[in-house]
Amino acid sequence: METNKNEVRVIIPAPEKSSRVLAVCTLIFLIPKLILLVPHIIVLWALGIASFIVGIFAQIVVLITGKYPSVIHRFVVGTLRWQTRVNAYIFGLRDEYPPFTLED
Repeated sequence: METNKNEVRVIIPAPEKSSRVLAVCTLIFLIPKLILLVPHIIVLWALGIASFIVGIFAQIVVLITGKYPSVIHRFVVGTLRWQTRVNAYIFGLRDEYPPFTLED
């Protein structure tokens, strides 16, 4: 499969076994899942603000140097990766509690 540098792929493998309790919570009571995610929401809120500010700074660097800084790229991509994992958990695509990391 040929990949493009400007291409974004989101792959969420289907879980082998799903928790029926979490499925019921997702369908009827979304609140317990959101309560579990309060630490993620707080950290992601701060990371979202930081990533916005760093993104603006990166645009200035691109304007001057013509290259997007790799450190900033890893930070912004890591933040988006974390947000995607949390959203997949909220919408019941994954049963595992998302880890606190910017890595894969």
